[in-house]
Amino acid sequence: MKSKPYPVTDDHIHIDPVNGRGIEAAKDFFRAGGTHMFLVAKPSWSLGIHPTMGRDYARVFDETLRVAALIAETGVIVFPVLGVHPAEITRLTDRMSLHEAAELMKAGIDCAAEYVQEGKAVGLKSGRPHYEVAPEILAASNYVLAHALARAAECRCALQVHAETGPCTDIVEMARQAGMPVERVVKHYGSPDTPLHPSLIAKHEAIPQLAQEKRPFTMESDYMDENSRPGAVIGPKSVPRYTNQLVASGRFTVEDCFRIHAETIERVYGVSIHLP
Repeated sequence: MKSKPYPVTDDHIHIDPVNGRGIEAAKDFFRAGGTHMFLVAKPSWSLGIHPTMGRDYARVFDETLRVAALIAETGVIVFPVLGVHPAEITRLTDRMSLHEAAELMKAGIDCAAEYVQEGKAVGLKSGRPHYEVAPEILAASNYVLAHALARAAECRCALQVHAETGPCTDIVEMARQAGMPVERVVKHYGSPDTPLHPSLIAKHEAIPQLAQEKRPFTMESDYMDENSRPGAVIGPKSVPRYTNQLVASGRFTVEDCFRIHAETIERVYGVSIHLP
């Protein structure tokens, strides 16, 4: 098979053979020109798992790794990212106290950290609800996020943060206190004004200008792969398709592609990006 002319990395994507198109979506990504993807663990409830202890999250993570192995057979290079979705706190508090929910989520992050330490995953995932919650829920979520920052610092890996829209400036101080380099704290569904590392939805209007300025950022689809919400957030072909469009229109150079989809990725995640 002819090698790709430049790398194209989706920084945050889900592939779900149970609830979505599964490997067919990964094939679409590859055929569109995608070379690498960061496969992010889905929320436990989407897999029918309802944790009562930290080790229960291993079922979520093992399923993510199983799917990663299937994707790798398509020719895509896969980097698993494991953790606990911050929205879990809302569901967990339906059946336990807020304190118990926060401690369970911390234990789930500890479980994910073991996978990183064993070399089975390249990063962790945490954050806080992106929707409005009561002050005590927000405080508990930040408590969990601070723990995730500390574990990422200990594992020397990146942390993807799922949080509210906006710069999330306060997380800089949280990272500093945890000993976590802020440039390795990835604001998933980010915006250019964040002091964290921005992972921008493909087709974000600022991408061509940021590339021209050589600002560090990465690109993602946040494709959920759920048949109940087809194409949400945007489809699996989006990152390669938009990258190719920018190259064809002269708004991206091949050098831009290598910087965004390889060099920046390597710096943030500590992985090596090679063209398949």
